[in-house]
Amino acid sequence: MTSAITVNGTVREVDLPEDIPLLWVLRDELNLTGTKFGCGVAACGACTVHIDGVAVRSCQTTLAEVDGEVTTIEGLGTPETLHALQKAWIDHQVAQCGYCQSGQIMQAAGLLAENPSPSDQDIDDAMQGNLCRCGTYPRIRAAIHAAAKTTQGE
Repeated sequence: MTSAITVNGTVREVDLPEDIPLLWVLRDELNLTGTKFGCGVAACGACTVHIDGVAVRSCQTTLAEVDGEVTTIEGLGTPETLHALQKAWIDHQVAQCGYCQSGQIMQAAGLLAENPSPSDQDIDDAMQGNLCRCGTYPRIRAAIHAAAKTTQGE
């Protein structure tokens, strides 16, 4: 069945079953490989994207459930104009292996959209479903605080 979805500001036509996970639409059909497959059961957060600004797990969201604009890590910023979180991730050297980082950044972007000045507890609560096997959680928290300050003009 042909479906139209808007991804990173571009309307895309895909001819796929409606029950296919959004993750596979993004990676296999649209070649947007920044969104990662981690667990397949929405427990790790590696596949986090936004639908209309809300962080969702793309491994458990079907194509039929997509009702709004999808933003992936590729659409969050550009190489010329990094999103404040992407810049903070670099500045704080968050990534080690990097596998989970696109999901971490997308989850953090959802947090900052809802709460532009989060406390440590707010960050911990929002990020608890995003796993990092390298254990860079202190750097993730520091980067989120830095991005929050940047977006507030501090």
